[in-house]
Amino acid sequence: MRTALGELGDLEALQQVVEVAGLSLIEAGCAAGDTARGLAERGARVLAVEPDPVQAEKNRAQPPAPGVTFVEAGAEALPAEDASVDGVLFFRSLHHVPRELMDAALAEAARVLKPDGFLYVAEPGMEGSHFKLMRPFNDEFEVRTLAQQALEKSARPRFEETARYVYMQRPRHESFAAMVTKFSSLSYNPIPRELIEQNEVRNNFEAGKTDDGYVFEQPMLIDFHRRLRAPS
Repeated sequence: MRTALGELGDLEALQQVVEVAGLSLIEAGCAAGDTARGLAERGARVLAVEPDPVQAEKNRAQPPAPGVTFVEAGAEALPAEDASVDGVLFFRSLHHVPRELMDAALAEAARVLKPDGFLYVAEPGMEGSHFKLMRPFNDEFEVRTLAQQALEKSARPRFEETARYVYMQRPRHESFAAMVTKFSSLSYNPIPRELIEQNEVRNNFEAGKTDDGYVFEQPMLIDFHRRLRAPS
């Protein structure tokens, strides 16, 4: 069972689970770094790790963000010492780790955590109108399932405390053209425009029409693990 937190942004949901002010954190798979910057604004020191070389270079080229260091690396090889950070966070990124490296990425998170540190993983669920919208051109059912299985297999046994939550988000798109441009221009997950511009996607998109643009529902699943088990 998951505890429902309501409709929240990613950082608001995080703050319902753990206070990050004053902590040393790693965000694995930081994409453009917006969440890392938000964590720093809340008082954390953040090592923002991004495996895609194009996006990683864009991140380093941005004006310095106080409290954030951007690096290029994979989640399976975090550039940090053993037992050196308070928390490792994955925001929508665990399912993007190559399937053969998911277990290694979670083991690596445990390696860099202090004994009382935490692992926080927020993954999109496989329900809701936004998942239905995306599935014809970006079907992540299998990789999201693998991410949940990896958490059960490789994260949960390593920690003394586990808690699970769910919160709701409502992704909004101004127009179909804007959505196509967004998802076809991501260097770390590029999708051909013609794959998005199909009738099934257009019909699903129109089903989300409101007076405030096109709005969809996306449940988000949190797995929170704390306090590493002592080696047996």
